[in-house]
Amino acid sequence: MDASTTVSTIGVGDIIRKYGQQFRQQCNMSPVQQKTFFAIKNCRTSAMGGHADRCDQCGHMRFFYNSCRNRHCPLCQGLKRTKWVDKLACDLLPVRYFHIVFTIPSEINPLALVNQEIVYDILFKAASEAVLALAKDPKYLNSATGIVAILHSWGQNLMYHPHLHTMVPAGGWNDQEQKWHPSRNKFFIPVRVVSALFRGKFLFYLKQAYSDNRFTFTGKISQLKGKKNFNQLMTELYRKKWVIYTKKSFKNSSHIINYLGRYSHRVAIANSRIRGIEDDQVTFSMKDYRDGKKKIVHLQAIEFIRRFLLHVLPKGFCKIRYYGLFATCNRNRVLSRCRIALGEPKIISKFTGLNWQQLFQMITGKDIDLCPVCHTGRMIQTITFKPLYPLA
Repeated sequence: MDASTTVSTIGVGDIIRKYGQQFRQQCNMSPVQQKTFFAIKNCRTSAMGGHADRCDQCGHMRFFYNSCRNRHCPLCQGLKRTKWVDKLACDLLPVRYFHIVFTIPSEINPLALVNQEIVYDILFKAASEAVLALAKDPKYLNSATGIVAILHSWGQNLMYHPHLHTMVPAGGWNDQEQKWHPSRNKFFIPVRVVSALFRGKFLFYLKQAYSDNRFTFTGKISQLKGKKNFNQLMTELYRKKWVIYTKKSFKNSSHIINYLGRYSHRVAIANSRIRGIEDDQVTFSMKDYRDGKKKIVHLQAIEFIRRFLLHVLPKGFCKIRYYGLFATCNRNRVLSRCRIALGEPKIISKFTGLNWQQLFQMITGKDIDLCPVCHTGRMIQTITFKPLYPLA
């Protein structure tokens, strides 16, 4: 079925407000899921507190309720995403870039769901080490390259599907020669070689974590606590072909930065994909990558909330990481040398020194402080009100 183009004003917060009590009666939540649940439920409502503005010319009053600022909230990350995209564009080198996706086999998903922080860290570590090590190999690039990596844990249907989107420059810096080595348009390392090394490193660190008794084994994965069952899983995973996906290099970084930016500061689903709620079912659009077509999905509201909360990150977990040339310790020293060799100066962010109102105006063209009624007066904050109750 083709996706409808009907625009809905329904969002994740509306669904949680309507079905949240029923969900809480039927499902358990971890502390971090509870915090996210209540933040999104109360975002931009009187429960969050807010303020009132009055026009200094016509006296028009306007009320604003505070945002929850939770990083999983579909309403709260727009400006952060825009600033991140702009900052990344300033930091990157003026070269072609590859988009590489690292996916783990579905057999690991149950273990990852219970031990998210451990398995996600292993995913970052194995993927980054594999690319950086092979790039330095004289058989391939013989240079140091860089990686920007973003964790995703969802598929288009909101099911649990941990994978890593990475951005890698088409080339690298040879420190001995003090020279930038460009690669061909095709990825400079054979995908099968990257896949094999990624698999080996991932499973090595997975076994290491098991030997160190770092995993929690509960529910459906309780049988994996036994060494025999865990080793059997490892054997199956070694035999499987792991999926690494890469595209031909993009001519410039803007396309892939904007692509990654769509997912860098949100989780699971954008409100724009939600079409509506009817008969306790949520309707949303998805892209089926098997045929490239957009389709419509119908989910019971309780199941929709459950799937959404699967993707709440562990407390304090960093989902965007930088390696090699883009690591914080290398940005000033090594990247500066690369830019000089490439004949390109560092770009200065156009958002430097702007407050959020100025940033909003630059992005949207709208002056948030201009009176929407008389269009001449300025909106001045006159009243503030506190949250109705403390939010956990």
